[in-house]
Amino acid sequence: MQIYKILRSDEWSDLKTNGESQGAPIDVADGFVHFSTAAQAEETAKRHFAGVDGLFLLALDGEKLGEALKWEPSRGGDLFPHLYGPLRLADVLWAQPLPLVDSVHQFPAGGME
Repeated sequence: MQIYKILRSDEWSDLKTNGESQGAPIDVADGFVHFSTAAQAEETAKRHFAGVDGLFLLALDGEKLGEALKWEPSRGGDLFPHLYGPLRLADVLWAQPLPLVDSVHQFPAGGME
């Protein structure tokens, strides 16, 4: 199952440069890297990145992350994927800009899975 991470442009640049990252400041503070499923990603963008331009959407194969990936209840009791370990560039299947048009982030038109 693909899972998704939204990063600011500087966070994406750091991941590309260093090959791994502890994630965004919220990830570092919480002790794990926050991910979303395809069904959760747009709401995540609305809640945590409202009005933020220059974002990137990354896709990873959750199954390849092994036991470091835990599914835990969060927003509304939904299970969210949390990575207890570094976010590695080698695990990224694809990354693309997440443009902001009329204050709404534009997710891939053909779907994300």
